[in-house]
Amino acid sequence: MRWLRAFREVVRSGLTIEETRLEPLLALRTAVGVALVIGPVLWLVSPAYAASAALGAFSAGGATFQRTWRPRKVIALGAGAGLAFSTFVGYLAAGRLATFLPLLAVWAFSAGMAWAVGSTAGIVAATTVGSMLVTITLPTSVGRAMEHAGIIAVGGMVQAVLILLFPIRRWGAHRDALADALAAVADHARRLRHDPTAPFDPEPLMTARDAAAVTPSQARTRPPVLHGPRGLAERILPVVAALADPDVGAPAEGPGRDRARELLGAAADVLDAAARSIRRGTPAEVPPQSADVLRVDEEGEVLEGSARQAAERLVELLGEALEIAGSGCARDKTPTPPGSANAQFLVRPTMFRLLPVVVRAVRRELRPESPVFRHAVRLAAVATLGYLIASRLPLGHGYWAPIASVMVMRPDFHRTYARAVARLAGTLAGVALATGMVRALGPDAHVSGALAVVSAGLSYTLIRTGYAYSQCFTAAYVVFLLGMGGQAWEQTVPERVVLTLLGGALAMLAYVVFPAWETPRLPGRLADWLTANGRYAATVLRDYAEPTREHRADVRRALLANREARAAWQEAYDRAKQEPVRPRGLTSREAQEAQEALMGFDRAAMLMESHVPRVDSRFAPEAERLAEALEADTAQAADDVREHRNPDWGRVEEALHAWERAAGDRSPVLRRGAELQKRALEDLATAVSRTPLERDVSSAREEQRVRAAAAEGDGSAPAHRGG
Repeated sequence: MRWLRAFREVVRSGLTIEETRLEPLLALRTAVGVALVIGPVLWLVSPAYAASAALGAFSAGGATFQRTWRPRKVIALGAGAGLAFSTFVGYLAAGRLATFLPLLAVWAFSAGMAWAVGSTAGIVAATTVGSMLVTITLPTSVGRAMEHAGIIAVGGMVQAVLILLFPIRRWGAHRDALADALAAVADHARRLRHDPTAPFDPEPLMTARDAAAVTPSQARTRPPVLHGPRGLAERILPVVAALADPDVGAPAEGPGRDRARELLGAAADVLDAAARSIRRGTPAEVPPQSADVLRVDEEGEVLEGSARQAAERLVELLGEALEIAGSGCARDKTPTPPGSANAQFLVRPTMFRLLPVVVRAVRRELRPESPVFRHAVRLAAVATLGYLIASRLPLGHGYWAPIASVMVMRPDFHRTYARAVARLAGTLAGVALATGMVRALGPDAHVSGALAVVSAGLSYTLIRTGYAYSQCFTAAYVVFLLGMGGQAWEQTVPERVVLTLLGGALAMLAYVVFPAWETPRLPGRLADWLTANGRYAATVLRDYAEPTREHRADVRRALLANREARAAWQEAYDRAKQEPVRPRGLTSREAQEAQEALMGFDRAAMLMESHVPRVDSRFAPEAERLAEALEADTAQAADDVREHRNPDWGRVEEALHAWERAAGDRSPVLRRGAELQKRALEDLATAVSRTPLERDVSSAREEQRVRAAAAEGDGSAPAHRGG
């Protein structure tokens, strides 16, 4: 993608209105929290303290809107404490640039590394940098600094108390995650009626699993309906795929295909009903005609063989879903996960035990090629440079420039540039709106405080519709807040516009100077997915070779690892398509074809998993050799993909030939699944293989790069840095 096209996509993305469900009650509760700290402090103390209180309440309230599975009150308390601590520490070093700039650099770098833990941690950490930059201008002594820090913490406490006293959709995010997983499987079942090989995106199932991890205190209060349906969706997914597939399930045409379509439609209706029941917390009814379809007649059933087995298994699983949809909660028959008898839920570390987890996550990202590490370096450099430049300009409120940079920067190119465009557009609209209102109503502190609360509420309401639209009212909120403190709009508006433009420009320039492109990393991401996919397929085959509970647990672990690798590839691939750099190692077409091949390989393994024999059933020893061959060849092929060599599947071909010569009865699903995997691997080799001419050209380019690097090291050639 060229830079001009990339900029067009950035502008379009930054100004797009995202269609999402608004949550006005949550916004109202959070805006009330802002009002409860602004009003009394403004009335009893002073506008300066009211500004600090508003900062704490507004930022802590905004943190609770981030997607996280921890209790919202804990997030509000943590954000308030972090804001207060950063404010006080910043004031201690704010006397001179020689002390404040190093502290700002370290603080911004730490905020950037917080992305190693997750997006919520990274966003909340960025707000602490903004708090440090804003409030150090308010106190006049250490005692006053402690007072301002305390009042900021009180703002977070007020938000936490309101969440405790007025809970809105308690466990709502967890319910939505689980309902989305069931709805995704329902949508997949409908698509399979028309496209028997339709792919399935496992992201909703991964999100539901992440939401299912709870702390021991959360586990004691979690609604029963959140316990079992996720596992139900996991078990239904391979069964509907196996039923629809013409190779291992229903025939491609005829009465069997019509019956499969009926079952798939009924399955979608039942799953949608269960999803609505879980999302709303109320019982839901399934259409009677769908319930009638879910009856497998022993005499009149047209499906045979493996298709008949899949249909019976699907009806059995949908019976559980019918009970969920009919009663509004899952029955208490969820099997205990493998491992300890006490491990009845996915464990999420408590806040006190989170420190070792954070340390390990940050340590994994402390490497020069890590996007998180490069983001932290950019954040530190831009924050200090922006503050230094703004402090030398003949403008007040110089902290607006580094704040704009810190709040728009993200670890990837597209989101950084899109948020920079959105912030500038939102700021222009917001300050224009606020300026007009201030000129019309006059400079009154109490009126400005009331307008600030209204702007905060509107910002919260639109927070999920797009950054530009939420930022519009955030900018108005800041103008009203400064007007409450006695700042005239003639001073604040031009400064904010100019400094926001400066901060956004610095953020965009930083990514050009020190990028973290995903395009060169695509071969490595593809290789990781191939390795994980091979291990998953091999563990499924070993479960056929020796069906045991231990092998069943291995299949589950391999499936989860495969999904994580696929998600990492998909994220890198989506980012690479939006980057203005030339493909390296994999062209866009090669990457697309390789992705389709691996999805087919993954699907074949899932089809085989749907017919894995029951524990202690008849063994299939011929599957063991194929499992070893698959694991060895995919591991070697992953290295070949990284080194831009053509992969080879010699061991897999030998294992399949030996299987052909072996005597004995075999599972038709297992045999057909192995053939589908072999075909998918051949498609992958075709996608990433190169002709001798292409290899010669690549070799010549590599030699040219080596000579250029050597010349650069000797100082005999100008420096050349690739994008």
